[in-house]
Amino acid sequence: MKRDYYEILGISKNASKDEIKKAYRKMALQFHPDKNKASDAEEKFKEINEAYEILSNDQKKSAYDQYGHAAFEAGAGGPFAGGRTYTSQDNPFNFTYTYSTGGNPFGQNADFDFGGFSNPFDIFEQFFGGNFSRQQARQISTYKIQITFMESVKGVEKTVRLDGKQKSVKIPAGVSDGQRIRFSDFILAIDVLPDKTFKREGNDVFVDVTLNIRQAIMGDNLSIPTLEGPLTIKIKPGTQPNTLIRLRGKGIKDINGYGHGDLYIRIIVEIPTKPSSQLKKQLKEIDI
Repeated sequence: MKRDYYEILGISKNASKDEIKKAYRKMALQFHPDKNKASDAEEKFKEINEAYEILSNDQKKSAYDQYGHAAFEAGAGGPFAGGRTYTSQDNPFNFTYTYSTGGNPFGQNADFDFGGFSNPFDIFEQFFGGNFSRQQARQISTYKIQITFMESVKGVEKTVRLDGKQKSVKIPAGVSDGQRIRFSDFILAIDVLPDKTFKREGNDVFVDVTLNIRQAIMGDNLSIPTLEGPLTIKIKPGTQPNTLIRLRGKGIKDINGYGHGDLYIRIIVEIPTKPSSQLKKQLKEIDI
């Protein structure tokens, strides 16, 4: 039976985030296998990192407080169930540990590890900035791959050549620029090319739409670009410059399965730099 996560870190259920971090720092340094040669150090190090992974994440902590370990066990009915047990080839100590694929509460499966929140050494290195010695660990090659913005949104399968060998890799929908995807024997660093139309902020997407003065004043039906193709929306009369129109759920799919972001339409009102004499006359005749 698994030990209580709070007991592992030596904290109470009311511990703050700072207290959780402080407890993890102390315990992880104490039992890191590079420093601690006790026979049970490896197992304790795994437990410590697993406890921190759960308790440092608000959603996972809430699920654990409600369901206990069942929240993360396949078939137990908890919100993060659907994980599987494996022994990582990248694991120098041959730990066997259970992880929930991408921390996905909707049970969607993945064959890769985003950011390393499964391997206890990855959690440790993210916490300490990667400056701690892992003298026993096998070095894993990292490669960079360039994909388009829409490929990052939709996901794509690519054939790449690594060390003279061709491999087919699946890039998941929602991957962001600079993100690293760990496969069994290599890491891919993702370079997402900028898009002329869409700008990404988290899972939200922004697109600029230009109106002329008439459209801004009178309103109009306007075809605007979205990630799924053109969409006609109604522009209200009197729309002001820099107005943001929000289309809920039309943004980028969250890579961990937590729904979609939103699409924001930023209204740009185009002011003529050289208005015609007729336009000047018409503006003088109306009371704005």
